[in-house]
Amino acid sequence: MMNCLESEMFLSKTYLILKIIILSFRSRDDVQTCTSWRAPIIWEGMFDSHHYDQMHRVKGSSVALTVFAVGRFTFLKSSEHYFMLGLPVSYYVFTDTPEKVPNIELGPQRRLKVIKVEKYTRWQDISMMRMKIISDTIESDIRHRCTHVFCFDVDQVFTWRFGPEALGDSVALLHSYYYRLPKKLFTYDRNPKSKAYMETGDFYYHAAVFGGTWKSVKALTDACYKGIMEDKENNVEALWHDESHLNKYFWLHKPSRILSPEYCWDTIIGYRRDIKVFRLIWAPKHYITLRTS
Repeated sequence: MMNCLESEMFLSKTYLILKIIILSFRSRDDVQTCTSWRAPIIWEGMFDSHHYDQMHRVKGSSVALTVFAVGRFTFLKSSEHYFMLGLPVSYYVFTDTPEKVPNIELGPQRRLKVIKVEKYTRWQDISMMRMKIISDTIESDIRHRCTHVFCFDVDQVFTWRFGPEALGDSVALLHSYYYRLPKKLFTYDRNPKSKAYMETGDFYYHAAVFGGTWKSVKALTDACYKGIMEDKENNVEALWHDESHLNKYFWLHKPSRILSPEYCWDTIIGYRRDIKVFRLIWAPKHYITLRTS
């Protein structure tokens, strides 16, 4: 019986120029690799990277990367070494200081667009308003240029391949702090007054990375922004802001692909036998200080 990734690779052969391609699969019996709704969970050692690179080149996939770089720009340099190499990539940098965006040498088929946004005093407002800004940019620009969109937090750095194996219709990321914990410890919003309210869920997803086709990402960002604004009208703020709304969305609309914590890891956690590579490393926010500012 084929697992999720084996089934996907079998079906995707029709997109390849080569009539026959030999794929080698390695099992991962130490981690969950498939959801109850048959969506693959992507771990190192499960996929043939060459296959995905070739498949998406033949399909003509192109990727928009969005990031809110309010005062910080170190994220972009590492992406040129590891993010979707071999595919057309359009960077959309939202910043309050466009003049400070450094000149970055971009590879072939890669472009950078800087968009000025309002500066907010609270990081919570930045994280919540990005949903509307991303949706608006998809409608005005991205959908005319790219097949897929990935949205990232800025306080991260790429350290390993983050390739087309991560592409899918709707892509969520397992939070590195929660993926091995029981559901009762997941920090869903428990306030019934919030549109992000959840009693339970499938996993706890990290809003530092999410993506999919432009249509799917627009649907997600529209829904999250709608929930955020309805909360504001009722003087409610979800526990983890846009991340709480994102978890609610993925509970109601199951992602078609889930990325393991390898795709966004915090080295403070320390050694884990099931984490074979660090593809993206994130810097923790000082939440106690930030939540009172």
